[in-house]
Amino acid sequence: MKIRSHSESHLVELEDGSRWQIFPGDLDLTLDWTPEADLVVVEAAKDDVGSHLLVGVGEKVRVIREGDSWPIREAKDVLKDG
Repeated sequence: MKIRSHSESHLVELEDGSRWQIFPGDLDLTLDWTPEADLVVVEAAKDDVGSHLLVGVGEKVRVIREGDSWPIREAKDVLKDG
């Protein structure tokens, strides 16, 4: 699925209209994304900090739907551990 919009570093909108918040620890993985990037949305493992992954461009980026909240404790632990 192609990117419709990625004007804010932490948000991406795909061509199907779905909007995703990118995990802060993964923002650097998205810097080279272009509208031609082909991404696939998959469900994340139960123990992952995100609900879904955007897979493509050689990366797996943790995301949640726009408007959802990151699980605070898990997100802090992941960011702390690098």
